[in-house]
Amino acid sequence: MRSDRSLALGFILLLIASSVGCDRPAEVGEDLGHGSSEMAKKLGKYTSVRLTADLGHLSENQKRVIALLIEAGQAMDEAFWIQAYGDKAALLDSIGDADARRFVELNYGPWDRLADNDPFIDGAGAKPAGANLYPADMTEEEFNAAAASAEAGDALRSLYTVVRRDDAGQLVAIPYREFFALQVQAAASKLREAAVLADNAAFKAYLEMRAEALLSDDYQPSDMAWMDMKDNPLDVVIGPIESYEDQLFGYKASFETFVLVKDMAWSDRLSRYASMLPDLQRGLPVSAEYKREMPGSDADLNAYDAVYYAGDCNAGSKTIAINLPNDEEVQLNKGTRRLQLKNAMRAKFDKILVPIADVLIVEDQRAHVTFDAFFANTMFHEVAHGLGVKQTLDGASTVRAAMKDKASTLEEGKADILGLYMVTKLHEAGELEAGALEDYYVTFLAGIFRSIRFGAASAHGRANMIRFNFFEEFGAFTRDEATGVYRADFEKMRQAIDALSEKILVLQGDGDYAGATELVERMSIIDASLRGDLDRLNEAGIPTDIIFEQGAEVLGLD
Repeated sequence: MRSDRSLALGFILLLIASSVGCDRPAEVGEDLGHGSSEMAKKLGKYTSVRLTADLGHLSENQKRVIALLIEAGQAMDEAFWIQAYGDKAALLDSIGDADARRFVELNYGPWDRLADNDPFIDGAGAKPAGANLYPADMTEEEFNAAAASAEAGDALRSLYTVVRRDDAGQLVAIPYREFFALQVQAAASKLREAAVLADNAAFKAYLEMRAEALLSDDYQPSDMAWMDMKDNPLDVVIGPIESYEDQLFGYKASFETFVLVKDMAWSDRLSRYASMLPDLQRGLPVSAEYKREMPGSDADLNAYDAVYYAGDCNAGSKTIAINLPNDEEVQLNKGTRRLQLKNAMRAKFDKILVPIADVLIVEDQRAHVTFDAFFANTMFHEVAHGLGVKQTLDGASTVRAAMKDKASTLEEGKADILGLYMVTKLHEAGELEAGALEDYYVTFLAGIFRSIRFGAASAHGRANMIRFNFFEEFGAFTRDEATGVYRADFEKMRQAIDALSEKILVLQGDGDYAGATELVERMSIIDASLRGDLDRLNEAGIPTDIIFEQGAEVLGLD
């Protein structure tokens, strides 16, 4: 432990809360879906947020860099459309209803991402589990047979290849740099233009390396460079990153972009908590072999205002915090960076979480739902991605590879529950004084209802459903049948935290795909009682998530 650990996290969170409370760059726009049509009602699941930030402290060159990064992101958005569906223009041109076209745009295809990918356009059919990353008629058996040799298997399973059929009908892997040549070349060109204008040396080097990565499909060097950046006021997360879209195998990374403005002072205050990871790893509620890996000491926490989302992160539910890179070698050598997107986070708290609590949390516990707790729970979720193990205990593979299509659900579930474990331990140690422990627990319970509404098609939604059912079995909360409100049982919640943490960590460490599959299939079910409660949220007009009015024009950069 470092000597400055006596500085209470509570003090820092109070500073954060006061900062966020006074500065809300994400302005809430008009709610969508005021019409009476079925498609207008679907649009009503979202509320619009004007994604802005204070750019007054930035130089003209830095503002121009933001505009160029947004243009690079637009190319990534085009690439993700192809990955998720295919021909965007042909689909939109085939739809006459304006509301339906808008809903297609929000979902990057004709499937409702907040309703288990239910098709909402006539003739769309079910969404392929592998989206447009594999041939729609390909079977798992066919893929496994084609991937039997080491060389073919590496190519077909690569994060950065699309699987297609050759002229003979055989499965082949096409590198992203070839299949998405137009998009990656356009994005790389904009990144290089931005690098010329960047006045931070580390950021300039990263932009140049990331441009090269897009053209070579070799992302590790630029991931390492991204980890080394500490004092750049602007940031961009860009490229094929998460594998949520591939629900067939979880192999393929999807294109996305975040353009970010860093809160330097806030980030300095937060980054110190990465130093606590080794102690927290040693204290995990699981036997020693499942916590033998030590997180990298170069990890840090940062706070940002997001000014642009594109691609995977803009589809369906919107990200409010990031933990990257996903490369296990980078994580073990450098750790990870946790990026808290405070303007998007504040919008979701005000417009969604508080109204949910007013409907579903017992009245005498509603005061425990606070932004301090929401911010901390979200922050420590991202920190908790660095805990546990990245390699299976037998050394045969990474946890991600062993868990295949269940990897994202299990990892999100691990991060949520270990985040709450961390909050509990820090509070017990006197390191977390901003509010009572009950604040974090009740806010966490309300947050489960928020994320469950993303549906079973989302890794986050499934992870929350597993946790809800696990907590219910433990008696961590009770539901009043007469009023339909929930009450947290704080002692049983602590027991459930330890039990679920152990279960997930053991599944990951053992590489137990069968066990993970059983857990997901058995525990990610929404029963009739909960479905009725979620319907009450819809009837109350509470949006499920946010969408953005965003871009250079919104920021005044045109």
